[in-house]
Amino acid sequence: MAKFDNNFTDELRQRLSIVDVVSRRVPLNKKGQNFWGCCPFHNEKTPSFSVSEDKGFYHCFGCGEHGDIISFVMKSENVDFKTAIRELAEMAGLKVPEYKPRDPEQIAREESYVGITDRAATVFEQKLFDPIGAHALEYVRRRGFTDDMIKKYRIGYAPKNNIISNTFTNVKNDALMATGLVRRGEYGLYDFFRDKLMFPIFNAHGSIVAFSGRSLDGSEPKYINTTDTEMFHKRQTIFGFNFARDAIHRANRSIVVEGQIDAIQMQCHGFGETVAPLGTALTADHIAILCKSNRNITFCFDGDNAGQKAAVRACDIVLPFLRDNSDVRFAFVTGGKDPDEVLKSGGESAMRKIIDSATPLIDFLWQTINKNYIVSTPGGRSQAEKFLKSQIEKITDIDFRREIENEYDTRKFNEWHKWRKNKDNAPQIELPAIDEMTKKTLVYIVNTYPELVERYGEFLSGLNIDFDSEIVTDAKLDLKSSEKYIVSLKLNRYIDKLKNDRTALIQMALAGDSSAKDQIIKIDSDIASANEKLENLMNME
Repeated sequence: MAKFDNNFTDELRQRLSIVDVVSRRVPLNKKGQNFWGCCPFHNEKTPSFSVSEDKGFYHCFGCGEHGDIISFVMKSENVDFKTAIRELAEMAGLKVPEYKPRDPEQIAREESYVGITDRAATVFEQKLFDPIGAHALEYVRRRGFTDDMIKKYRIGYAPKNNIISNTFTNVKNDALMATGLVRRGEYGLYDFFRDKLMFPIFNAHGSIVAFSGRSLDGSEPKYINTTDTEMFHKRQTIFGFNFARDAIHRANRSIVVEGQIDAIQMQCHGFGETVAPLGTALTADHIAILCKSNRNITFCFDGDNAGQKAAVRACDIVLPFLRDNSDVRFAFVTGGKDPDEVLKSGGESAMRKIIDSATPLIDFLWQTINKNYIVSTPGGRSQAEKFLKSQIEKITDIDFRREIENEYDTRKFNEWHKWRKNKDNAPQIELPAIDEMTKKTLVYIVNTYPELVERYGEFLSGLNIDFDSEIVTDAKLDLKSSEKYIVSLKLNRYIDKLKNDRTALIQMALAGDSSAKDQIIKIDSDIASANEKLENLMNME
């Protein structure tokens, strides 16, 4: 009997959580690592029907029924295999491929593929400890890798001399090229990875399907990965997941960091549940894989702007996967460091403080909105409302979504509109030194050009101006002139701050603080630079 390509059925099992599939027909409750409910295949009052999200199987201890998402749909809905596949494909948002038998030649290609990549990993491992790989070994040891860690993760070195294309001469060129290890050039095959520290990429079953090469000479990009192949897709592969699966169960969560070295160091220093995406932005496929193991995820990113943007993107992607038993959090490593550096300087305890203080998703999203929109103005609140609504609508668990909406409604009432209730009795806050005309002009700009509010919201919100006040001046500024006005004000206030700091440092220098002199020189340079920017701005047409 013809069957669908195994790659497609495997992708269905990867994309869909068996808990989500089964719970459409059977109410489930989590007890321990599994979910339990009353079996749909025989009458019972005491739940004996167990569902394992990680393994993707169900089993009834009463009647013995056992299977995966495909067999469950077939048996529970009394449909054939083809109909079940189509229904599951619709759930997963996948297009059903042509109905065809499994190709024996494809099976042989896959087996050959894994054999080649495993042999290549062995070659790279050997070269790391040869004289030709001395600089790579010195680098990886300097990064804190022990020989046991190198062995466990099968870290190696790819030299400059086309070691793979010269060693695998008994392998057909097409088969070797299919792994992504070599490419065809004008003079024959050449290695894709040369003078790279090599990190094998394992699939969930522990087979090496690709490699990630790290630059050793400071050149960019730092990492290059095997291009997508028949056996390897970056968007569907999580680095370190094969090592982390058991730890994810024990810790009842996964931790997602940004890079391979961070993931390895975390796994080896008390956080075995850590994984990382592969040189690409986090994808829905990555989240789907993690949620099948555990719906509790802590994202750990750098505290810089890039890390904040990565966190916002992760929040956006994870929302459709949220359930009422999810615990998604966001942790940030500040001070220009990454998890690897934190572990080196402060050890496991320092890293654990960062992870344990992670912000819950509901709070992170709220903080993001308040940071990016001026909610003290009607226009800002309107924009914030629209964004928040668009995010909440991504939550597919209807009951849970309703609770989230109620939570945010309460916050909006207490925080966004609190100023209305307490305005008359509120304590007077001392405003910055801004003249009345400047205040009136800014009120006009904010209410006339909301796009500038979004761009300069953080600066404007720090001015303590009531942007809801009546517009009493028509500044007659166009969009370009309005932006120029805001930027010039921002630069002037920055220069004033620098001058105040300089005055304080002069007092410190007079008191004998030898370090103050260098700081004064630095501030003088900053003031000159800011004044130059201000002059250029004023000369712009």
